[in-house]
Amino acid sequence: MMRIAGAHEIRVILGVSRQRVYQLAARDDFPKPVAILAQGKVWLIDDIELWKAEHRPPAEHSTGNKEDHSAGSRTGSR
Repeated sequence: MMRIAGAHEIRVILGVSRQRVYQLAARDDFPKPVAILAQGKVWLIDDIELWKAEHRPPAEHSTGNKEDHSAGSRTGSR
C-alpha cells in the first residue's frame, strides 16, 4: 500500500513548521513529490522517512535547554 502525506503530515514526521517543510522541499536532496494536487504537494511517507534517517540526526533531549531557561528565570527573580 502506498502511504502519502501532505505538508501537514510531513511537518509532524519531521518535527518542523509547515513553512520549513516547503523550504526543505525546495532543496535538491529532498524527495520529490509524487503528485501536485489542488490542495498542495504530496510525498511518499517512505521517501520522507528515509530522507529523515539520512539527513536528520535523532533528536536529543538534553537538560541543557531547561537549565538555561531556569537560570534566566532565577536571574530575573528576587
